Amino acid sequence: MTGSSTPACGTAEPVAAITRGSGVQEGMCDGLKRNHDRGAMPRLAHRLGRALAGACVAAALAGGGIAAHAAECGLMPAARIPAIPTSLLNIDDVKRALKNYQSTFYEDDIAAVADSARKYIEQRAGQVTKPALVLDIDETSLSNWTNLVANDFGFIANGSCSRLPEGPCGFNEWILRSDASAIVPTLKLFRTALDKGVAVFFITARRDSQRQATLWNLDRAGYEGWARLITRGDRNDDDVQQFKTKQREKVAAAGYTIIANMGDQLSDLEGGFAECAFKVPNPFYTVP
Repeated sequence: MTGSSTPACGTAEPVAAITRGSGVQEGMCDGLKRNHDRGAMPRLAHRLGRALAGACVAAALAGGGIAAHAAECGLMPAARIPAIPTSLLNIDDVKRALKNYQSTFYEDDIAAVADSARKYIEQRAGQVTKPALVLDIDETSLSNWTNLVANDFGFIANGSCSRLPEGPCGFNEWILRSDASAIVPTLKLFRTALDKGVAVFFITARRDSQRQATLWNLDRAGYEGWARLITRGDRNDDDVQQFKTKQREKVAAAGYTIIANMGDQLSDLEGGFAECAFKVPNPFYTVP
């Protein structure tokens, strides 16, 4: 891990670049973790508190299956996510904080991470044969904000979305609508990568049964010219981190050098087979 590793949470102070591998160190936000681990916290408040705290963690990913260029990955700017209150958590206060963050700093924070990735890609692309960029989809390339708000930050797997923008809206039905909007900084990074001759692979935990809807959504959102979309089998029992690591390994085995991997979850990034990993903020939910 390079650079400063202990910035104050909720500031714009830079955090060390997230680099290759499988191990996670959590040296920040200990107070936040103690707060959100209280047994008396309601279930949804616990979930949101966990997401907020997890987004503040500076992670150094060590190990992996590719030669390191960690010193060149650059500094990751810290997301300006609001801190969890030190008093007893109120779920309505957390939801208001999430909505305020999304409407103010969220896209700029993503843009700052994407810009770090862009700089590395522009520097590195011409130095390797078959350079590749791996992108996650949900809350990295496509935004599910409409679904999140409709469900009041709860997760509803199944059910109609006929009442949008009101809820409830089942996430499976939401995916099949192919209505998620592009996350603009990621779309810009995607186009820069293509301009530099970098092959782009989407690796997502979405299931094969959601593949066609995802293809339509990527096209409608402006993602054109990518190398491959990799979805997870409907009966695949691997957890997300295991699945994505195996898929990156396959990309590497095909002769590509994954110079950058960007996602909103640590499970998108852990496991190696990428020179540099870039985590965009997501205080809305956690995928283990």
